[in-house]
Amino acid sequence: MGERAIRFAPAEGEDLVDVCPLCQDVAVEHGWLKEGTPTTPMVPGERRRRRRGLGDLLGFGRPAGDETVASEPILRRLSENELAMVEAADLFNASAYRRTVGGIAKSLGDAQASIVALSGAAGEVAVTVAWDISWYQYRVSPESAQPVRLERRGHELDELEETFTAWNAHLEDDGKLVPEIARL
Repeated sequence: MGERAIRFAPAEGEDLVDVCPLCQDVAVEHGWLKEGTPTTPMVPGERRRRRRGLGDLLGFGRPAGDETVASEPILRRLSENELAMVEAADLFNASAYRRTVGGIAKSLGDAQASIVALSGAAGEVAVTVAWDISWYQYRVSPESAQPVRLERRGHELDELEETFTAWNAHLEDDGKLVPEIARL
């Protein structure tokens, strides 16, 4: 009583639920949509809730049709940082954002991309896709209910921190993010 509740929908099209100010972060973490917020593309519910572990990364237990950037024999030779890059690319490629950047690339041409592990964040990775006049940065959190989300976007490349402009990946014609690792 007396708290100012904010309304969220657990999924698009579902009834709204009142959420207290202390629980808003938890609602966002679980992919709930805040009332009045424009929706962005998200991974469908079943895939979104699935956690990925080392077995998934190595190709075991992966559903048919779910493609990976690298095959299992190559994955065994990669460092931890390179494995994190491959996992982030796979999660990004399985999200609806792949189509988004693929569509933008059709208009703006070839993009530059980077995949950077974030320090202090539990396995989180920043994926940055940039053109001369626009850039998008996504946060990839493998253990999150919503593993890929739009973090920031902008127009000028000089708005980006230098660590995110170490272009170590590229986009293919269909928007597929591929890390540039020598052994791939």
